[in-house]
Amino acid sequence: MTGQQGSKVVIIGAGPAGIRAAEVLVAAGIRPVVLDEGQRAGGQIYRRPPLGFTRPPDELYGPDAGKARALHAVFDAMVAKGQVDYHPLSSAVAVAGGVLHALTPAGRRTFAYDRLILATGATDRLAPVPGWQSAGVYSLGAAQIALKAQGVALGRKIVLAGSGPLLTLVACQLLKAGADVCAVLDTAPLSAQLTALPGMLARPVLVLRGLRMRLRMRLRLGRRYHAGVTLDGIDCDERGPTGIRWRDAQGRSRVTACDMVGLGWHLRAETQLAGLAGCAFDYDEGWAQWLPRTDGLGRAAEGLYLAGDGVRILGADGAEIAGRVAAAACLSDMGRPAPNLVPDLRRLTRYERFARALARAFPWPDAMLRAIPDETIVCRCEGVTAGEVRETAARNGAEANRVKSLARIGMGRCQGRYCQLAGAELIAARAGISVCEAGRLREQAPVRPVPIGAWIGEE
Repeated sequence: MTGQQGSKVVIIGAGPAGIRAAEVLVAAGIRPVVLDEGQRAGGQIYRRPPLGFTRPPDELYGPDAGKARALHAVFDAMVAKGQVDYHPLSSAVAVAGGVLHALTPAGRRTFAYDRLILATGATDRLAPVPGWQSAGVYSLGAAQIALKAQGVALGRKIVLAGSGPLLTLVACQLLKAGADVCAVLDTAPLSAQLTALPGMLARPVLVLRGLRMRLRMRLRLGRRYHAGVTLDGIDCDERGPTGIRWRDAQGRSRVTACDMVGLGWHLRAETQLAGLAGCAFDYDEGWAQWLPRTDGLGRAAEGLYLAGDGVRILGADGAEIAGRVAAAACLSDMGRPAPNLVPDLRRLTRYERFARALARAFPWPDAMLRAIPDETIVCRCEGVTAGEVRETAARNGAEANRVKSLARIGMGRCQGRYCQLAGAELIAARAGISVCEAGRLREQAPVRPVPIGAWIGEE
């Protein structure tokens, strides 16, 4: 339908990438459909609290408050003018044959489209730790959502563990809110963080801000911050965590008492819908995850465009640019005039240089993960242990989807979002192959749990 006036464009996600994509399309005279799971636009990074919430943007977003306000204002203005067909609290659950299936407040709906822009963002990247299936163990993102949306710290004695910028950010946000952060346990050694610093200078202002944040955190925490640690397990009783066992950089065993643990190792691209829509994937060793294959403008297949952290983990600034670029590619393919992309593409190249250095500074803890005991739960949804994954790979073939079909890893509510990477590491280690050779779990619809009644009611 290239060049047709009535071409239907659907955008999934109203974070930085989705908002900027909509803005470009609206400026070209197109009224896109925008679906978002949030109650209000902004995405995770600029998540807005409920109406009536009293904390001002400066407290919620810190130095990025101006960017947050600008994005919110742009989208709210488009909605107020009727320039976008906006569907909040709506989850896209399947896509096939040019039709998107979504669960909305009004029930299941279908949206036919000619062109689809996926701005699905990222989720927490988690590694299994013995005891992590207990109540009271959360992802860093969940802890941040509770703090942003409701002003709630999810524990009285909090330990944050993992690695990456989100670890520092959530620690600072909780400390500022008055929470008792007993320890921050960073699995990345300081040597890796220092070695990667020259590459991160591709964005010097961001580096300085991060260093200031890290310094403030270190001053507040003192000896409660530890780098280069190895996590051994989370001790729990019927009420949740009682302590976390870990080894410091010198290998000495330590225990920190707590009643809440937040875990996270940077982020992983949210790619379920991209896979269902026909996108191909490549395993990226630097980011240690499967990422969608796109051209330089976000084209992934005919009529399919990807933008933001669902393609590459470039952060909010990169997502805004990628959203504009993907929308411009969409306009070009429709035979419409598109904005000049040269400045944006230059910035994206610089942002990717920074992001890859960041990935080297805070590496995925593959060695720690491959050494977890057999009894460790890997798939929390289905209760599959590391031993079951290893045994299935040894007996029946070291391929992710084969192990899935026999051991049920990745078959639960999260559809492999939190266990796929860990499972692939265990399969690869058991078979002596690369993670890439272990393969990637195939997507299955629906990508989110849906009520049976919503799916079959009309029929």
